[in-house]
Amino acid sequence: GGFGAFCKVLRPGIDVDPHYFGHYFRTSIYRRTVSNLAAGANINNLKNEHLDNLEIPLPPLAEQKRIAGILDAADALRARRRESLAQLDTLLQSTFIDMFGDPVTNPMGWEVGRLSDIVERLDGGKNMAKSETETDFRVLKVSAVTSGQYRPDESKYLPADFEVPDSYLVRVGDLLISRANTVELVGATAYVWKTPENIALPDKIWKFIWKKDAQIEPLFIYHLSQDAEFRRILGSRASGTSGSMKNIAKPKLLGLPIPLPPLELQQRFAAIVESVEQQKAAQRAHLAELDTLFAALQQRAFAGDL
Repeated sequence: GGFGAFCKVLRPGIDVDPHYFGHYFRTSIYRRTVSNLAAGANINNLKNEHLDNLEIPLPPLAEQKRIAGILDAADALRARRRESLAQLDTLLQSTFIDMFGDPVTNPMGWEVGRLSDIVERLDGGKNMAKSETETDFRVLKVSAVTSGQYRPDESKYLPADFEVPDSYLVRVGDLLISRANTVELVGATAYVWKTPENIALPDKIWKFIWKKDAQIEPLFIYHLSQDAEFRRILGSRASGTSGSMKNIAKPKLLGLPIPLPPLELQQRFAAIVESVEQQKAAQRAHLAELDTLFAALQQRAFAGDL
C-alpha cells in the first residue's frame, strides 16, 4: 500500500512506543489543535510544519508502554461492546431470513402486493429556512436516517415564527425514508423507537402513514428495507441528473412489490425485534459509559496524571 498527496505518514523513533504515539492522535487535545491550525475555503488543510511542530508529552519509554497498555485495555472493552451490538444486528437479520425467507426471491411463496396496498400516504415536510439561534422546534437533516438508525440529534433549529403542522412532526413508531440522497443511500429507512416531541420532517424525508385495515407490522417493513438486494431494487427506481444525487418519486416507491406474510408471523417477529432492541439499548448505554471513561483516561494520560 501507499499514500497520496493529501496524506502524511508519521513514524515514531526507537524512543517512542507506537501504541502510545497512536493514542495521542485520537485525543481531544490533538483534534482541537489541528482544528485551530487547519485553514481552507472548501477543504481544510494542514501544512507539514503543523504536524512536524506538534508537541507531544513524552515520558520515559517504560512509562509510555504502561500508559499505552491501560488505554489499549480500555479501548478493547469498547471494541467488544461494539462487536456485541453488531452480533445482535446479525441475529435479527438471520431471524428475518429464517422466518420469512429471502424477501426478493420469496421462496416461501408469500402473497406479493405493493406498498400502495398498505400505505395510505407518505407525509413529509418542506424545504424550510434554518435558524442560527435556539428555538422550540428542530428539523431533521437527511443524515438522521442514512445510517439505518434514527438520529434526532442530526437536526437544525427552525425559525421561531414557523408554525409546524402536526403532519410534519416525528412520533414514536414512525417509519421514515429518505426520498433524496446519493445513489447508495436513497431510500434509506429508520424506525423511530424514541424521539423528542419537537422534531419535524424536512422535504427530503417521508414517514409512512399506513392504511387502517392494512395487515402489516411496520417493523417487518423496516427490516425488509434493510435487505441489500431489496435496497438495490428500491434504489433502481430513483432518478436524477445532478451528479450522484438521486430522488425517488412517490408513485415509484408506492409501486414497489413486497411480500406480505401473515400478520401473526410479522407480529411474532416484531416481538423478537423489540426484545433485542431492549438489549441493544442497554449495550449502547454501557458503550457510552466506556466512551466517557476512555476519554477521561486519554486526558489524564497525556496530562501526566495516569
